[in-house]
Formats: sequence, C-alpha cells, structure tokens
Amino acid sequence: MAGSNGKQKTARDMVLSLVLIGIAAAVVYLFAIPHDNHAPELKRVDYRVELLTARRAAGYPVAAPEGLSDAWKATSVSYDGANGDYWHLGFQTPDAQYVQIEQSAQKRAAFIDQAGQGAKATRHTERIDGRTWTRYTGGRYDALVLEDTPGSTTVVAGTASFTELTKMASALRMEKTSAP
Repeated sequence: MAGSNGKQKTARDMVLSLVLIGIAAAVVYLFAIPHDNHAPELKRVDYRVELLTARRAAGYPVAAPEGLSDAWKATSVSYDGANGDYWHLGFQTPDAQYVQIEQSAQKRAAFIDQAGQGAKATRHTERIDGRTWTRYTGGRYDALVLEDTPGSTTVVAGTASFTELTKMASALRMEKTSAP
C-alpha cells in the first residue's frame, strides 16, 4: 500500500502545481498585459509643403480644404507626379471617421474604383458649392465624385457619413500654382 500512497501524493502535487500556474497566468493577464480597447491616437500631419509641391507640379488644379474646424485632423498626405499626378490627403473627422481627398490624371473609371474602394455609382447627384458631385456607395467606402473635370478626377471618400463627405467637398479649394 505504500506504493499507492506515493502515487496519490504525486497526483496531488501535480494538481496543485497546475492550480498555481493558472493563478500566476491570471495575475499576469489581468495586471501585466495592457487591455486598452481604444485606437491609438493619430498624429496630425502638416500638409502645406506637399500641397504647394502638388499645386506647382500637377497638370490640374489640386484640391485641399479651407475653413474646416481644428477638430478635423489631417493624418496622411502624398503626391506622386510619376504615377498620374496622384494626390492624396487623408483626415480624421470630429467623430473619428476617415475622409480622404484623392485626385489623379489616371483613367477615370479605374481611379474611382481604387479611390472609392469598390463603391458603385448611384443615380443621386448633388450640387455642392456650384459643382456637381455623384454619390457612390456599396464598397468599403462611400464616395462623392466631382463631375466635369477634364484631365483629372477628384474623389472624396471614406468611412464617414455623406454629411461629413459633403462638408469636406464644400470646403475644397482647387488651385493650380505656376512654377516660379
């Protein structure tokens, strides 16, 4: 019987060890691992230099907003003159959604599909500051596409509501600056 008593001690020791390991793992999980469910704070970018460069180099008037509140945070900017005069300016809205301004001299249909993340044209158009915009829906983003812009395509798209997209579209100023 001495042999079975030793096996009982071994099994009991193993169970106690597992319980202690479980308690230690729970303590580490609760106190040592961060559990922040909030998205990281996006840094505001200054896009003035890239905007001036794009307005001098692009073959079309480049769009950028004027008069938006400081609650609209510019988060990304790029200009690629070698790739169809591609202009991008991204913003975080006051309610933490995303809005981007995309412009290019690339083929219109392909560019709209890329900038609108697969959104499709609707029959709904609206006049915003004297310009006609067509609504696109159904993709990853909703979008507004500016009509009657020969030589370039302008898209305002993102996860934001059409109200926010319209607010951005109405704030856009299109300018072309000649090189000195």
